[in-house]
Amino acid sequence: MTRIPTSDRDIIEQAIYLPMLLTILNRDLIVVNTSSFKLKKPYLELIEETMKAIQKDLAEVKRYLHKNNIKVERLKSDDAFTMYMFIYKGYEEEHNYFNPRLRNRTEELLRYYLFERYKNIHLEKKA
Repeated sequence: MTRIPTSDRDIIEQAIYLPMLLTILNRDLIVVNTSSFKLKKPYLELIEETMKAIQKDLAEVKRYLHKNNIKVERLKSDDAFTMYMFIYKGYEEEHNYFNPRLRNRTEELLRYYLFERYKNIHLEKKA
C-alpha cells in the first residue's frame, strides 16, 4: 500500500511524463527540420510553443517536488515494465508502470498540449 496521497502521486507522474513529451517533441523538431515541407515555420513554431508550455509545467512540478521533499528515480526497464522509485518524505516506494500504459498516457498528454490546451485558452478569453 502506498503512503503517497493521490494528489502528490499525480504530480510525481507528471515528473515522469513531461520529460518524455519533451524528448518526443525534440525528435519531431529534427524530423520537421530535415523534412521537405515547403512551409516548415508553422510546424516548428507549434512544436516550440508546445515545448515551452511543457517546460513551464515541468518547472512547476520540479519546484513542488523539491519543496515537498519528493524524489523520482527511474530504476530499470524491460520490454513490459519500467520501474521507478519514489522517495516521499523519507519513505521509499517502488512502482512498476506497464510500458504500453506509459506510451498511451504520454500520447494523451501530447494531444492535450497540442490541441486541448488551446481550446482552454480560447474559452478563458471568451469569458
